[in-house]
Amino acid sequence: MYEYLLFLLLLIPCLIFSGWASARVSRTFTAYDCVQTRSCMTGYDTAVRLMSRRGVHDISVNRVDGKLTDHYHPTKKQVNLSMSSYGSASVAAVAVAAHEVGHVMQKKSGYVPYKIRNVLVPVTNIGARLALPLVIVGVLLDLFLTVTPMPVGQWLVYIGIALYGLSTLFMLVTLPVEYNASRRAKKMLIEDGILTQEELPGASKVLSAAALTYVASLLVSLLYFLRFAMIFLSLLRRR
Repeated sequence: MYEYLLFLLLLIPCLIFSGWASARVSRTFTAYDCVQTRSCMTGYDTAVRLMSRRGVHDISVNRVDGKLTDHYHPTKKQVNLSMSSYGSASVAAVAVAAHEVGHVMQKKSGYVPYKIRNVLVPVTNIGARLALPLVIVGVLLDLFLTVTPMPVGQWLVYIGIALYGLSTLFMLVTLPVEYNASRRAKKMLIEDGILTQEELPGASKVLSAAALTYVASLLVSLLYFLRFAMIFLSLLRRR
């Protein structure tokens, strides 16, 4: 009971921080989406130029619905820019577009954390969906099936915790990948004359705000993993 209360006390500030981070990235993007770049380059123009000048010609740049839904799809070889970034010539738009190209360059250069994250993607997608149901079913089986030839419930909990652990590891690896993509983005924007030194701080604020959302996700993921670990220790004590 005390462990659960402690978990809630820690979870609430993490959720507040997560909400604040999401609101901040939206506010920051909106603020610098009103600042026109001196180069008049749009998000689309930025992505095409940055890749072309670095010898990348097999990645298409597409427009997708939504705001801040920008992402790089390595399997389909697509840089997908949101409606808010694709045709906008704002500091915010080119910063986001350059960030996605940063991921393209990570793949091209063989950046190790990026490669690790890509390996974890399919396992994480499965694990994130199955982890909690497996833990719940495992705990229920362990409570009600007290006499069984095999501790089925206990093993289900172990598998669920392991799957969630991989999901947490994915979030942990994502942090250096995202920060590195932002560093690459700022460097490319200056090198290619898309932004001036005076405009760069605005782009940095947009990218830094976006990075905070990944920090928030990692904190929540770590907290849930610790909660599952406490369940694991509780089962061990009962055994």
